Amino acid sequence: MNQDLPYLPEADDARDEQAAIGAASFILSLRAKGIRDTALLRAMELVPREVFAPRRFTDLARTDVALPLPCGQTMTGPATVAAMLLALGVQPGQRVLEVGTGSGYVTALLARLGAEVTSVERFNTLAAAAAQHLKIVEAGKVRLEVGDGLATRVRDRFDRILLNGARPELPEALMPLLGPGGRLVGALTVEGMPRLVKIERDADGELMQSLGVPLRISPLVTGIAATL
Repeated sequence: MNQDLPYLPEADDARDEQAAIGAASFILSLRAKGIRDTALLRAMELVPREVFAPRRFTDLARTDVALPLPCGQTMTGPATVAAMLLALGVQPGQRVLEVGTGSGYVTALLARLGAEVTSVERFNTLAAAAAQHLKIVEAGKVRLEVGDGLATRVRDRFDRILLNGARPELPEALMPLLGPGGRLVGALTVEGMPRLVKIERDADGELMQSLGVPLRISPLVTGIAATL
């Protein structure tokens, strides 16, 4: 005879405790890699990466590994994400253009940091899934668009632009979108190795470029929006 199993609050308590331990270990691992910004660490603690990871990899969500996504794309490892967001230096209320929504995880982090985010993804499948993920975590001010973010038709000015991938050259089409005092962060492939790149527009409108540390990040491809 089938009987309903009794509700066991101890099981829920154990899962909650395990999740808390996993989150703490996750943050400690980022601190050990030099990420010390309090606001960024808090955002990465509060935004559950497991919501954005493919279901078969949820057990790896709180580890520093890249994860495969549909459409041949990749969910960048947390340490690389943290390094890029640290370089981006987002402040609450700033307008951010994100190129390459992917799973929506970085989008949610940007929103948690207080940004008003316009995120562009070329794959319909990823954009639709990201919208669901962002709804689950109740992300803040986010607008998703489907299209080629490297040739976006957006004509607004942004305080920050984030490229979620490596490029062999700088995206000239995005430079006019960078407002005074603005900053663009991405990865530039130099001698076969992606390296953090930061471009800043000074008060006179001049652009200044600086290269940073090597990054483990996939290429950011250009092209028309895909129906996949």
